[in-house]
Amino acid sequence: MQNSQSTKTPLVSFIVTYHNEEIDMLKECLESILTLSTPNEEREVIVIDDGSDKSPLDALLSYGDNVIYLRKNNEGISTARNLGLRTATGTFVQFIDGDDTLISSTYEHCLDIAIHGNADVVAFDFTRRKETDLNFKDSEPQSGCNLMRQSNIQGASWLYLFRRSILGNLTFTPGISYGEDEEFTPQLLLRAEKVVCTSAKAYFYRQHENSAITDKSQKGITKRLDDNLIVIKSLKQKADTLPVAERSALMRRVAQLAMDHIYNVITLSRSDSRLKECLKELQRCGLFPLPRRNYTLKYNLFRRMTNSPVGRKALLHTLPYLKRER
Repeated sequence: MQNSQSTKTPLVSFIVTYHNEEIDMLKECLESILTLSTPNEEREVIVIDDGSDKSPLDALLSYGDNVIYLRKNNEGISTARNLGLRTATGTFVQFIDGDDTLISSTYEHCLDIAIHGNADVVAFDFTRRKETDLNFKDSEPQSGCNLMRQSNIQGASWLYLFRRSILGNLTFTPGISYGEDEEFTPQLLLRAEKVVCTSAKAYFYRQHENSAITDKSQKGITKRLDDNLIVIKSLKQKADTLPVAERSALMRRVAQLAMDHIYNVITLSRSDSRLKECLKELQRCGLFPLPRRNYTLKYNLFRRMTNSPVGRKALLHTLPYLKRER
């Protein structure tokens, strides 16, 4: 396995985080990277093993110098990604979970935008199917600030191919096991002068029964809701220190996350008392009632319903039984 960095700067550093996933899935993930048309010398593949019960190193030996393997104590995905960022030397960075894959036909398009369009960030879409539609549209370049002021964004960091130089001192917050992306991604976008969004579905995402997002234990639910709140408060504090335009952009995301947090409290706890505690805490932070902004129709409807006892009661009796959009 490769243990030293090439003297030539790679085009892209692919940071693959791994923890106890099936070896075949990890190998499928790596194959999806290594079969891209990017030459080997322009590709840096870094596997961060976050303290798996059994090291996958033996299964990775066949990749030789094409893969850098680093093993660390199990501290969560945030510290794993931070190690990947410290190790990366590529011009661009792409995060990938070890059980997911890139879809070469559409990801090649994202690479073209980054290289030939001189973009700081390329934002793309994901799919839960191996097949993908090759009919897609690209936006005109705009700043990340402008993008966030005008539209909602996807929180997952693996939906962004980004220029490493815009990071500055930005890292993931250790200890957050749910929502770490939601804190990282908007701050990343605010650093970007040129963002291109494409509807291309370039990432194949697997969701497992034992993932953090599907943990329905009381402990898991509490951790998820607590992490949500930590992220919301952190971003609100950061927004308060920003210039007007950047603050407006970040506060739109904070309002969206506050709405999602209320939604999660309702659907995961189904508790009127828990909802009241949630709203009191958001109110202490200046985030409830939800800001009166014309963001989206869904946001406006939810804002109005949460503002009245009757509306909140209706949400408690309906939302837990509805299937949420992806």
